[in-house]
Amino acid sequence: MTTKTITIGNASGYWGDDPEALTRQVNGGKLDYISMDFLAEITMSIMQKQRKRDPEAGYAKDFLPMLEKVLPRLLANKTKLITNAGGINPGACAAAISALAQRLGLNPKIAVVYGDNILDQLPELKAKGCDFKNMENGKSFAEVEKQIEAANVYFGATPVAAALAWDPDIIITGRVTDTGISIGPMVHTFGWRWDDWDKLAAGVVAGHIIECGSQATGGNFTDWELVKSYKNIGYPIVEMHEDGSFVVTKHPGTGGLVSVDTVREQLFYEMGSPKAYITPDVVADFSTIQLKQEGPDRVRVSGVKGFEPTDSYKVSMAYSDGAKCVGEIAISGPNARRKAEAFAEIFWDRAGRDFVATETEFFGLNAFHRSMGHDEEANEIIMRLGARDYDTKKLRQFAKVVPSVILGGPPGVCILGGVGKVQDIVSYWPALMPKSAIHPRVALYHDGFTEEKDVTNTQTGRFRASESNVQIAEKPIEKVADAVISKGTPLYEICLARSGDKGDTANIGVMARSPLAMAFLGEYLTAQRVKNIFQELCLGRVVRYRLDNMQGFNFLLEHALGGGGTLTLRADAQGKTFAQGLLRQLAPIPEAVLAEVKQLRAEMRV
Repeated sequence: MTTKTITIGNASGYWGDDPEALTRQVNGGKLDYISMDFLAEITMSIMQKQRKRDPEAGYAKDFLPMLEKVLPRLLANKTKLITNAGGINPGACAAAISALAQRLGLNPKIAVVYGDNILDQLPELKAKGCDFKNMENGKSFAEVEKQIEAANVYFGATPVAAALAWDPDIIITGRVTDTGISIGPMVHTFGWRWDDWDKLAAGVVAGHIIECGSQATGGNFTDWELVKSYKNIGYPIVEMHEDGSFVVTKHPGTGGLVSVDTVREQLFYEMGSPKAYITPDVVADFSTIQLKQEGPDRVRVSGVKGFEPTDSYKVSMAYSDGAKCVGEIAISGPNARRKAEAFAEIFWDRAGRDFVATETEFFGLNAFHRSMGHDEEANEIIMRLGARDYDTKKLRQFAKVVPSVILGGPPGVCILGGVGKVQDIVSYWPALMPKSAIHPRVALYHDGFTEEKDVTNTQTGRFRASESNVQIAEKPIEKVADAVISKGTPLYEICLARSGDKGDTANIGVMARSPLAMAFLGEYLTAQRVKNIFQELCLGRVVRYRLDNMQGFNFLLEHALGGGGTLTLRADAQGKTFAQGLLRQLAPIPEAVLAEVKQLRAEMRV
């Protein structure tokens, strides 16, 4: 029997999310806490550049006008707001909030979590034995050390919980994990022990579900037509119980949808190994999660298991890595495809191929899915041309060539956007460092930091992942033309899917719609088949994990995003369209499978 419950709502999933989400969360009903996530790997380097130009910059300034609209009611409701909007400069963010509050005649108590920005400490930390080698490919830090522009440690929930001991109204953090800003309130309120791995893991799962905002409430949902309205879409709320079970919901009267399927799609988003979802506080086992529809827009989550964490922090670094340029030409029919192919040949003959990397994409003709898409004739095509290099002079010349070809080829074309801009590339360098080498710090803000202190109760352990139900495909064994069949039923009839990225690796979560569909997909949708289908985009391995508890599979596609982040020349830098590419594939689905799915979907609509 639970004795306590707290409500935590999310109001931002990324820097640039809906600016009205915070207002809807505050006005929609009383919440105990609101979390807002603004940070991604590349975001930190952008903020670092801003701070170089202006010492008072380096945080998400978009947050301030959102806060201004609701601060009086936020304080009246005694709702605590926790956000990593502080970015590279949480102290400056706290100062800006304090100034805003004074203008409104308010006096909120503000706490700050910082110490994650280690850019100036790298030489000192190296001397202590931190090698900062790339955790994904093992490359030496010496290769990029002189180009590093940002370096931030992913802290967990411990400093957030420590800051809550001061009973602040607002907590501003630097690089705290997306889940950490949600777990902190749980530990503080319920008094969970820092070695109660199952409860902490439940907090991780809850934080992961709500961290991307409306992706858990109908956004990016495969069955988007089931969402009655996207107007004023509700953002997710967790009703967390002291025993670690919780309900995912949203405010009444808002748009969107909360169902087992919207929740499990979000759980699969950016998932790696499901048995080892590693955070600084705990390792969560996603293969133990149990989901149940409790009522309209209410999904109960229970059964989560956790394990002690590792002894390392993850460090997200960004380094300068050359530049790139992209230009676009619009091509109209008739015979738009043949014209586009002719223009590509004319362009590259004139521009040359002497670049580190080049890319040609035909939008309107399977630009995202390449040969995985079935041949279609397009009336209009946007040809996207890109090049990457370390010589910006060559790229400026490349930019001039794009508009220069439109009068020297087939008819019916126009340039889009004029001469392309040469853009600096900031690449991602993930590393590990011992937790013993650094500690987060917390402080109250009142005309500067006061009551500053280190947080030394950092969670550490010796977790090592062990895998089961894993398939691996190293190389394609047939051509795309043979892997992509032309007769059958689209996979979306029997499954849902969602995809995302981590650096240059894309993940595709595939969720069966019925037990028979799960059995079919288990046999048919192997790692090897996915590797064969995606071979033009995925240059590395495909790894498949099976999750029977959520009736699904997680596929990791390595070296699949052209370098990922700002390095890639592809329009889809984050693999967002990969799931759709897989769902459109035709498969020899048995009639019994289709019949069971049809019956279950009909029951869901009743």
